Amino acid sequence: MFYRGKYTDGADGHEMGAKRQRIIDQGPSFYGNSPGSSFMYTAPPPPYSYVSQPPPFPVVRLRGLPFDCTETDVAEFFHGLDIVDVLFVHKNSKFTGEAFCVLGYPLQVDFALQKNRQNMGRRYVEVFRSKRQEYYKAIANEVADARGSSPRRNAPRVKSSDEAKESAEHTGILRLRGLPFSAGKDDIMEFFKDFVLSEDAVHIVLNSEGRPSGEAFVEFTNAEDSKAAMSKDRMTLGSRYIELFPSFSEEMEEAISRGRWNFLY
Repeated sequence: MFYRGKYTDGADGHEMGAKRQRIIDQGPSFYGNSPGSSFMYTAPPPPYSYVSQPPPFPVVRLRGLPFDCTETDVAEFFHGLDIVDVLFVHKNSKFTGEAFCVLGYPLQVDFALQKNRQNMGRRYVEVFRSKRQEYYKAIANEVADARGSSPRRNAPRVKSSDEAKESAEHTGILRLRGLPFSAGKDDIMEFFKDFVLSEDAVHIVLNSEGRPSGEAFVEFTNAEDSKAAMSKDRMTLGSRYIELFPSFSEEMEEAISRGRWNFLY
């Protein structure tokens, strides 16, 4: 259920949609300002208390959403929770597969996190804790992207996942996410056909049932090749877009051994 109208900037997340629309109408000048009293909403007392600090803003970030995902899909994914607002993240007017979801109360964040790595359609979705400033920053970016402008330089800045990828150190290993469950090593090698790879350099991660999890690791000849291969990030393999992340040997070995352990036991 989506709420539209007023919003309190405190413990609850009710009626966020209209507030976001006001921000969009006003432009990115909202930076650094807290919503005024006109957004106050009288909510019933929550079943929890915070003694010395205000309750956290009830927002989570989702990653790996299908490109045709809608607000209704997100609401069904979080069935039983109060969905106040869903903000889909775009870059250069293209959906990135990420979104922010504002919930009714802080307590619901823990329930939302239980949906981490569960499927929406044929894709599994990652769910992370987020913060108020990250959500506001995403709104500002959507406004700037729609208007063809940039947010103010002196605004509080949160590093995006794309920037994190660009600044990450390359060790020659990439993690692949969002693979079709039917994809084999040959398919992955074809995906990276511009690079010299052997089957031994491709590692498909298994889930607790011993089946492909949708993730894999690829060892390139050197760090320069893995950095160049990042140009394939969010390109499609079959009908699914593939996300690429710089990785390292410890992460790869842990994921592979975890899959083998689950398969054996």
